[in-house]
Parts: sequence; C-alpha cells; structure tokens
Amino acid sequence: MQLVVDWDGTVTDGDTLHAAIEEFGDLGVFRAMDSEIGRRLPLQEVIAIEMATISAPLDEVVSFLVDTIALRPGFRELVERHDPLVVSMGFHELIAPLLERDEIAVRIVANRLDARPDGWRALFREQATCAVCGEPCKRSDVAGLNGFIYVGDGFSDRCVSLATDRVFARAGLAEYLAAKGAPFESFEDFYDVDAALGGAVVPPMRSRGRNT
Repeated sequence: MQLVVDWDGTVTDGDTLHAAIEEFGDLGVFRAMDSEIGRRLPLQEVIAIEMATISAPLDEVVSFLVDTIALRPGFRELVERHDPLVVSMGFHELIAPLLERDEIAVRIVANRLDARPDGWRALFREQATCAVCGEPCKRSDVAGLNGFIYVGDGFSDRCVSLATDRVFARAGLAEYLAAKGAPFESFEDFYDVDAALGGAVVPPMRSRGRNT
C-alpha cells in the first residue's frame, strides 16, 4: 500500500512557507489570511495572497530555508524503506533544495512558483474541486492509488486523511481528527512511523536535528 506524506510541518520540523513569509514577506498578511482558511477563502487563494507578499530573489529565500529548516528525524530511512510519495500544497522550488541538501531522492507532487520581483505568483497544479470539502484538495493527488496510508499535520491534510483507513497525525491534524472522533496514530518523528509499519530501524539517538 502506498505511503503518502505531507511536506510542511510533517517532513519538515518547521513550515517553509511560514518561515519564508516571516523573513521576506508580510507576516501581518499571513496571520490575517491564516484565520480565513476554511472559512471565507479557499486554501489556494490564501496561499496565493500570502506568497505575493514576497519579492526577494528566489535564491536568497532558498539559501535562508536551507540554513534554517531541518527535516524530521527518520525521513531518510523512511524513504529508503517505504518509497513514499510526498504530496504538498507548497512549492517544488522550496522543497527540492532541502532534499538536495540532505541527499534524499523522493517523488514529489507540489505546486510551482513564479518568483517575480513585484511579488511571487503561485502556480497551482490542476486539482479537481472535491465533492467532500468543496475546494481543490489532495484527494485529487491520490485518486489513482489503489489504497494508501497518509501522514500529515495540518489543514491541507484534513480532507485526504478521511479518505484512507490509516492515518498518522500530529499537531493540528491530530486535533482535528480527535475532535471528529476519527481514528489516527500519533507520531513524533519518522522512526515512529517506520516502527508502526513494521520497520526495524532503531534510531541511534532521538535528536531533533537535521538528517545528514
């Protein structure tokens, strides 16, 4: 069964979009828009508005993220043992450099960026409007899979996590599923996920540092 993993806050210890906006964009807009997710505005529109507040060169933002964002421990081993599919509402241009830094090769489904000096433009992949949540969501990305296990942490993971029988959740996704009475398995890092999937990899130390 295919393992599907979210990126920001799941593979990463920190959210790359939040970090980029806090350092280079308008944090006030981010906070205002974040409160609108799932209420007045669809997620794609919120992300587009937030990213448009960044006008810095892409290589400058990437350099900052490479220096500040760590991957959650055990991800390298998870990739080697389970060949997961990473499905993100983030952007290839911000994801690939972190994987390259840690020399990890994994399949990615994500969006694209047009990093314009007058404000970044989000180029969203084609996703069907979901009959369950009413907006484009990650269910489109897993529609062709013959069963899957999902690992996630946030808002963009909510709808897709209800489409599978096995979910690993943390942070906001765990709170959401608990409130709905939906079953899920908690995890701290990917050693937890691997162990639950029958793995035998034992972490030498459960540090929260960067995978190397």
